Amino acid sequence: MATELQCPDSMPCHNRQVNSTSAPSPESLRADDRILDHGEENNAAMAKLTLLPGHAHPSVLSERDSQACCGTNLHSENHSDSSDSGNYDAPVGDSLLGDCELSRQIGAQLKLLPMNDQIRELQTIIRDKTASRGDFMFSADRLIRLVVEEGLNQLPYKECTVTTPTGHKYEGVKFEKGNCGVSIMRSGEAMEQGLRDCCRSIRIGKILIQSDEETQRAKVYYAKFPPDIYRRKVLLMYPILSTGNTVIEAVKVLIEHGVQPSVIILLSLFSTPHGAKSIIQEFPEITILTTEVHPVAPTHFGQKYFGTD
Repeated sequence: MATELQCPDSMPCHNRQVNSTSAPSPESLRADDRILDHGEENNAAMAKLTLLPGHAHPSVLSERDSQACCGTNLHSENHSDSSDSGNYDAPVGDSLLGDCELSRQIGAQLKLLPMNDQIRELQTIIRDKTASRGDFMFSADRLIRLVVEEGLNQLPYKECTVTTPTGHKYEGVKFEKGNCGVSIMRSGEAMEQGLRDCCRSIRIGKILIQSDEETQRAKVYYAKFPPDIYRRKVLLMYPILSTGNTVIEAVKVLIEHGVQPSVIILLSLFSTPHGAKSIIQEFPEITILTTEVHPVAPTHFGQKYFGTD
């Protein structure tokens, strides 16, 4: 069950080629994810960050950021948002954000998986420069499966009644039809099998976006979706959110095809505070699901997963 942190407020063709461009802390979160009250006199205006009882990385929610509720300022990156980058860890800002600043800047549309030792170990192996490609892929696939399962849990369902082999009636639920996946190539394709393992017949579209080497602008080169995608809920797959520029361009293409941001669930493994903030500022109704918010993104993910590092 999701918990909330509170903080004071201080249709075109479906198969075509596209050419669009766009320009490229506070208090520590406790393990019980209780609601924190930072000042009763400011209760009239509150901002929220929803956590699926877990938390951001401890270095993001460091104790040294607890002096001022909104005293940090995260600067944007000066490199492209690509999880196929050769850098193992690309810093995203000069300061670390705590729960209050994340609440104020990002909001309830950012959801984190519950943190536990299993997830932390998978994150550690993925970030470890010395990890073998076999261990890396095995850990990445496991983490992807966890994210996909929780992503499916965000989809609407309806109650139903079934009959058991003993003739008894059982009150249960079933998910509503009309969902699809969209992967942002190339790294997003790593998440496709995890989705198919959970939804055998689900349709999956693709978007190819690359950053211009000179301007560092994200550019859409190719998009192909199910013809009725405008009637579906979309699980958008992209494992590493760095600047957020790539995802922003992908969502713009989906909107051109009639998809509303409110029916898009972005599945990601790792996110920077700046990346998540940029996406939600551009599309406030989109939902982002990730395992970790950390100022350092493992941007080597795509290259190592596909063996091109």
